[in-house]
Amino acid sequence: MEVARDELGFELREVLIDGDPVLEAAYREWIPVVEIDGERRFTYFVHPDGLRWAVAQAAR
Repeated sequence: MEVARDELGFELREVLIDGDPVLEAAYREWIPVVEIDGERRFTYFVHPDGLRWAVAQAAR
């Protein structure tokens, strides 16, 4: 993710859910999960080309 962030120039915010019962209930089974503009785009695995495409679409 950091490589793609540096390449594409998007903001990356990592959220640790450990110890937060609400976040653990919402996301535990999906880790890792990537949301772009509040929309779940990737779960379990982030394919680099798919991430590049999703970020480019969100930037439009």
